Amino acid sequence: MARLALLSVSDKTGLVEFARQLVEEFGFDVISSGGTATALKNAGLPVTKVSDYTGSPEILGGRVKTLHPRIHGGILARRDVAQDVADLEAQQIRSIDLVVVNLYPFEQTIARSEVTLAEAIEQIDIGGPAMLRASAKNFAHLTVLCNPDQYEGYLQELREHQGEVSLAFRQQCALRAFQHTGAYDRAIATYLEQQTTQATNPETASLPQTFTLSGQQLQALRYGENPHQPAAWYQTGATASGWAAATKLQGKELSYNNLVDLEAARRMIAEFTDAESAPAAAILKHTNPCGAALGNTLVEAYEKAFKADSVSAFGGIVALNRPIDAATATELTKTFLECVVAPGCEADAQEILAAKSKVRVLLLPDLQHGPAYTVKAIAGGFLAQTSDDIPADPSQWKIVTEKQPTPAQLEELLFAWKICKHVKSNAIVVTRDRTTLGVGAGQMNRVGSVKIALEQAGDKAQGAVLASDGFFPFDDSVRTAAAAGIAAIVQPGGSLRDQDSINAANELGLVMVLTGIRHFLH
Repeated sequence: MARLALLSVSDKTGLVEFARQLVEEFGFDVISSGGTATALKNAGLPVTKVSDYTGSPEILGGRVKTLHPRIHGGILARRDVAQDVADLEAQQIRSIDLVVVNLYPFEQTIARSEVTLAEAIEQIDIGGPAMLRASAKNFAHLTVLCNPDQYEGYLQELREHQGEVSLAFRQQCALRAFQHTGAYDRAIATYLEQQTTQATNPETASLPQTFTLSGQQLQALRYGENPHQPAAWYQTGATASGWAAATKLQGKELSYNNLVDLEAARRMIAEFTDAESAPAAAILKHTNPCGAALGNTLVEAYEKAFKADSVSAFGGIVALNRPIDAATATELTKTFLECVVAPGCEADAQEILAAKSKVRVLLLPDLQHGPAYTVKAIAGGFLAQTSDDIPADPSQWKIVTEKQPTPAQLEELLFAWKICKHVKSNAIVVTRDRTTLGVGAGQMNRVGSVKIALEQAGDKAQGAVLASDGFFPFDDSVRTAAAAGIAAIVQPGGSLRDQDSINAANELGLVMVLTGIRHFLH
């Protein structure tokens, strides 16, 4: 008797060609349901509809199609167990040799901003996961495929093993099926928990009681932070987004450290992606900015950012908030860079960049949207928090000194504050003319960060502004800043000794603004 294949898929990529090979080259009989059966029939392939095979019509608007003993008996029967074989014969059920199923597009559906809960519910597949799990459980006797990228491998198995499929291949496919259904269930649970939270606590941004993280490996990386650490890159969600959806125009393969730095660069340049933002450029090393600037043109912004610390910019990561033009491309090729990311790239700019073929150039049109949560592993578990993507709102800032800032100083303070948000704590940023002059990052005390930033700024600190990601517990940093020529300071406030810093600022003729929000970055 011919072998029997059950095909029921929502993603019909490569379906007709695959089914044609099964029928014409290997003599399979095919049963199928719904739209899959229609697609095969329209292609001129012989196919038996599931409802005809089971003798039971589809009911409940298609909610029940494959949940039938003739289907699941044929999938779950153990061919080396006499009672199972006898049961099939008594019920006139054929053994199924191949199950090809992929699931309703739940994640693609909920990705639509206008989707309703009712629409999402209808995209929760029931029969599909049941068939996948049953088939994967019984991999000793049949093969289950859940993705079109497995079709060619299955056909190759048949060709190499005289029409048979190796146990190792079947077990590998079973694992893939369980991974697929596991990720599918996690996506549904996460969505329903979000809906429940919104319904019961619409004003609270609480985290779920059960936090699941699932991803599909996109690429094995050469190594992690260091050569002795294996690493891989995973995509979350069924639809590629973020860096998984970026276009790499040129350059070597991305490394673990490249991707970590690129995400830090994306977060920083996202501060300048609204319609009112001027052209912006940021150059990062080890996730910290060594230069960031705004300009009247993109090339001016990049040149200002580069000159802010040209030594550290060597081997850096560049993020731009405008498509790369020829003038900017020319400047980018004048030094060694690891990566450049921008929302686009003009054709003549691409030709110029090609002269530095090893530089990784990525296009990411949506620079603004990142992950909703950040996750860090700790011994015995992990920590999760909502991403620090709250926009700066100067209308909520408090001017706490006698001296008031000018409109130009307020704009400068806003620029410095946006950059400081993305510097490792303790963080201090000195800026003037919308350009970083000095950055103090990751020091064990704030005074140390202040000294580093001011030393880097040098004489340019005269009339500049200073931003701090956390409050000043003492007035020493204010006095150090004033001695270097700083004219205005922006900081969160919140210390029991805020008044000491305010008094020092008043005594020394500085402007001080409190934001009421801190941006620690560990």
